[in-house]
Amino acid sequence: MTIKAIVLDMDGTLLNSNKEISDLTRKALIEAQEKGVRVILASGRPTQGMTHFAKELKMDEHHGLLVSYNGACVIDVSTNETIYEKSLTVEEGQKILRHLSKFKVIPMVEKGDTMYVNDVFSGMINTSRGEINIIQYESRGGGYLLGEAKDLSSIVDHRLPKILVAAEKQYYDEHIHEIFSPFEGHVNGMFSAEFYFEFTALGVDKAQALDTVLHMYDIEAEELIAFGDGENDLSLINYAGIGVAMGNAVESVLKAADDVTLSHDEDGIAVSLQKYL
Repeated sequence: MTIKAIVLDMDGTLLNSNKEISDLTRKALIEAQEKGVRVILASGRPTQGMTHFAKELKMDEHHGLLVSYNGACVIDVSTNETIYEKSLTVEEGQKILRHLSKFKVIPMVEKGDTMYVNDVFSGMINTSRGEINIIQYESRGGGYLLGEAKDLSSIVDHRLPKILVAAEKQYYDEHIHEIFSPFEGHVNGMFSAEFYFEFTALGVDKAQALDTVLHMYDIEAEELIAFGDGENDLSLINYAGIGVAMGNAVESVLKAADDVTLSHDEDGIAVSLQKYL
């Protein structure tokens, strides 16, 4: 089977624990593109939180693609053209945010180059990695300015690619049914990390976005190799001809994958590409 494209999740997959692309992985991906293999980054991140890494991989020279917001948007890196978009409606966004105000969670909403939260000084949560300021973590990763609104629904006058919700794992364990059940079947909801739950438009996931656009590039699902580590990568792992779980992947991804490589801190992508390309 000929591999025409490499699809990569970012956090926990392409990026190591220092949020960097290792030298070996960078070299392997640039060499693959020089041989005519397209590179696609598929992440829950906003588009602007992905572009720096795309340029580092020289994807702008090879018509690489960015699948952002867990599949709500697809961008051609070379032209900066949006070739696919599917967002929550204004009404859906407002309803979700009003509902979230009943819970002890931290919703985050994008508007232009600003990320809005209820309280910019209330972002500390406990995670398996220790205590982090989740608002600073997300705003820096996405390249956002910070804004504040006590009623986040009041600023929503535009379609939203996603609503990001942060909370501690124990709180999710106790309340996720109440948080999501009123919208189940009407919008998508998924965990992208132990502390992140994301609302997107119904039907949005990474694989669905790719399935919509790959025909434009004469690529079939069977001609993909995909790498991932989290719950939001399951659709990719199942969709691609070869689905590879990182060594640090969650159990569901490890079980679904065709192969398992080394972790994101051990050049797992580069090691696997040596095997398949």
